[in-house]
Amino acid sequence: MLGDRDRVVLAFEARWPGHSSAKEQAIRGELELTPARYYQLLGRVIDSEAALVEDPMLVRRLRRLRDDAARRRTGRTAVSSR
Repeated sequence: MLGDRDRVVLAFEARWPGHSSAKEQAIRGELELTPARYYQLLGRVIDSEAALVEDPMLVRRLRRLRDDAARRRTGRTAVSSR
């Protein structure tokens, strides 16, 4: 079962997709977290099966975005090499 704070983090991310300075201000104001701590929590939340049950489309999208970013950082692409 997803905890209250985790549910709040997911709902916030659903309302504020992407990254912007306005989102960072909202993170500080609404959640009373630093943006760094928010993204740490979000990463942990989207790895949970409870979050996948709570909002499968959002969690799958966020997992895909995170995995794509990790592949770009390591220089790999989604297409396998020959």
